[in-house]
Amino acid sequence: MISVPVVPPSRQASELHQGGSRPIPGSLPLSMPTHYATVGIIANPASGRDIRRLTAKASVFPTVEKANMIQRVLGALGATGIDRVLMMPDMTGIAAAVKRAVAAHAAESHIRWPEVEFMEMDISESVDDTFNAVELMCRRGVAAIVVLGGDGTHRAVAMRCGETPMATLSTGTNNAFPDLREATTAGFAAGLVASGRVAACNATRVNKRLLVEAPGRREVALVDVCVTRHLHVASRALWDAESLDELFVAFAEPDAVGLSSIAGLLHPVSRSAAHGLHVKFANDGREAIRHITAPIAPGLLASVGIAAFEVFPAESSISVATGSGTIALDGEREIEFGPQDHIVVRLDLRGPRTIDVAATMGFAAQRGLLDI
Repeated sequence: MISVPVVPPSRQASELHQGGSRPIPGSLPLSMPTHYATVGIIANPASGRDIRRLTAKASVFPTVEKANMIQRVLGALGATGIDRVLMMPDMTGIAAAVKRAVAAHAAESHIRWPEVEFMEMDISESVDDTFNAVELMCRRGVAAIVVLGGDGTHRAVAMRCGETPMATLSTGTNNAFPDLREATTAGFAAGLVASGRVAACNATRVNKRLLVEAPGRREVALVDVCVTRHLHVASRALWDAESLDELFVAFAEPDAVGLSSIAGLLHPVSRSAAHGLHVKFANDGREAIRHITAPIAPGLLASVGIAAFEVFPAESSISVATGSGTIALDGEREIEFGPQDHIVVRLDLRGPRTIDVAATMGFAAQRGLLDI
């Protein structure tokens, strides 16, 4: 958890929002913006709708719920003085539903929402939509990006957003990285950071990430990298525990769902720890030193044998020992490799920046930033 220092009022005027141009106010009225601020919203239309709905009976996040979450975010952003929102378009109806809601809100409500701009861009219904939208948002100078999705969606945003902080909301299958949190509160925190009321040093944290070096490509994972003996990417989603060979995690929480839960139940690693974990499964003749039952997807329990595990120090690299197979990044198979390919995984402490909602709201309460 990020510590929130108590700063005397005499010093408040000298504190500057990171990347901003004016002092952080100690107790501005809620309706008074500190500067013109823009926030981006990325809602992955495919998140929470993959094959694991059939194999694990996982919950479905329908289009209408994602649109409702965005409306709750808009209300909180408007209340914190955000002027404009840039939103990624889609072909499943999320943007269309929000557009109708914006029109109805303008006609019927006295509560301020930001102006919402639906970006003009080509839609491919692939991860390229997220890549392109984030790049456009960053070029337009958004101060924060609210992300609705699972681990894969947040990974895609993190690969393009640079230092722009993310407000994370879970709407995927495996949600080890994003927060399971009410959208209204996340919108408040994003608005407080983007408007400059709370400085990034008091409201955000830099996350770890895993870097994968493979022949001709360099990939990123936010939670885990899993090496499997599947020879083809196929449906991408990984749910067959018998194929697991090696697992690398940036952090491992014992109450998580997903592949990282295996490491979390074996040897928990916090998000703030300067290390990760490397696990080898009891396959290919390796003897098991422990057996663990873990939720590798919602409702999908797998019993796995553990052959060995070791702490994975920050800024160190480990070569993949598996001869051939596929590599899953945050639960989705992305890379096929053979015996001739050299694969290296590195733990990096300079990952994406995320908004710590609890720390932000605590700072706001301490300073009376939401007083009216």
